[in-house]
Amino acid sequence: MLFPTLTFGIFFLIVFTVSWSMRWTPVPRKWFLVAASYFFYGWWDWRFTFLLFGTTLVNYLAGLALGRTTGQGARKLIVGVTVFVDLAVLAFFKYFDFFLTSLDGLLNTLGLERDLPFMEVILPIGISFFTFQGISYVVDVYRGEIKAEKSLLDVMLFKSFFPQLVAGPIVRAADFMPQLHAPVRLTRNHIAVGVVLILTGLVKKMVIANYLATEIVDPVFFDPTAVGALDLLVGIYAYAIQIYCDFSGYSDIAIGVAALLGYRFLANFDQPYRAASLQDFWRRWHISLSTWLRDYLYIPLGGNRNGEAARYRNLFLTMFLGGLWHGAAWNFIFWGSFHGAMLGLERWAGRRFDEFVPRHADAPGLFARLGNGAQHVVGVVWTFHLVCFAWIFFRADSFSTAADYLAGLGHWDVANSYVTPFVVGIIAIGMLFQFTPRQLGRELALSLRLLPSPVMGLLFGFGIFVIWAVAPEGVAPFIYFQF
Repeated sequence: MLFPTLTFGIFFLIVFTVSWSMRWTPVPRKWFLVAASYFFYGWWDWRFTFLLFGTTLVNYLAGLALGRTTGQGARKLIVGVTVFVDLAVLAFFKYFDFFLTSLDGLLNTLGLERDLPFMEVILPIGISFFTFQGISYVVDVYRGEIKAEKSLLDVMLFKSFFPQLVAGPIVRAADFMPQLHAPVRLTRNHIAVGVVLILTGLVKKMVIANYLATEIVDPVFFDPTAVGALDLLVGIYAYAIQIYCDFSGYSDIAIGVAALLGYRFLANFDQPYRAASLQDFWRRWHISLSTWLRDYLYIPLGGNRNGEAARYRNLFLTMFLGGLWHGAAWNFIFWGSFHGAMLGLERWAGRRFDEFVPRHADAPGLFARLGNGAQHVVGVVWTFHLVCFAWIFFRADSFSTAADYLAGLGHWDVANSYVTPFVVGIIAIGMLFQFTPRQLGRELALSLRLLPSPVMGLLFGFGIFVIWAVAPEGVAPFIYFQF
């Protein structure tokens, strides 16, 4: 069930109305939201609701066991077994075909052909997201950051809550569980924030992302050898904006829908293309995943401890595994490895630069500001193009397609077919989201909450109608559904 569809609109109206009519009976309300979430997830394939419940039960029982166990060795064993089970389920559905295909290719290369047990494994939507949620819950209970949840119902709602179930953001138990234990209220702030975020997300996804996908990104990546360098160059800029608007648009809608149901999610994007370094980019892009990788992978690996070489190794391994998480393909592994290598190189170069080049802090104020401003602009442009280069491998369906794309950037003698003023204008509008005031959405919400409820409702309905009118026909799935 896709967000920007009439089906979801009807579904959400029913959930909104019924859930708020049950606000004085918390437990039945939670059961209703769990049932609605499982219905939402089962709309695609009802069989995978059993997988969702099974992994939830494993995490719930592990949390109870940790709460009742004091021995450190036994607690580590519980966490280890639970994380292994979670990752084994994820690995089977996401990497089984990739592993067998790679193994078959290796055996053929070595002249050791074998009949391997190939089978078509369907990837359940959202399995990466609810798996990471389950792991974080168990690890946080082990670390003592949260108490083991005694209510299976609350754990079920935590893992299955439909706004974030199939494409994030990755909600932490420490952020969400306390909300389940508090009285639920629908305030004008909730409504105003929900309206602004949902409309913003719909504009990003239905208008900007969908137009860029159909007008230039899909055609140029389908066959890079058939188009010229200008199409390919603008195409990668278009994809950078498309994936941002697609995923941040989904996150905006998810956070807005949760707000209208009385729950608060943390922001998942913070204008990532204005970052002046890759480190800053990953603080702003898919924040819930970046912080998850930091807290549950980078820091356990050793983080910044044990010297500079260990730090670079840990960075690389974290991003390598982050690339593998995104997809079972070598181009995703390259994408993650590239980011890991460049993050390490960036830190190494920054340390060497600080050692040999004096900062502008001791210079007169005007020159200091000019120097630092120039460095910042260069950093933003450099970082953006590093990210765009890596996006080529992220979007391409294979290494050969990515190689063709890069080779085609030298073919300036071929006339462009897809670069139009309309495409350039859409890219420019998409970039505006990176450089508007950071509090603009909050200020709009604060202004909107002052309006009478009927006027707010009319504006919401009118906004949806206008977006529907200007958006291209059809509703493309969100990019992150495949992860």
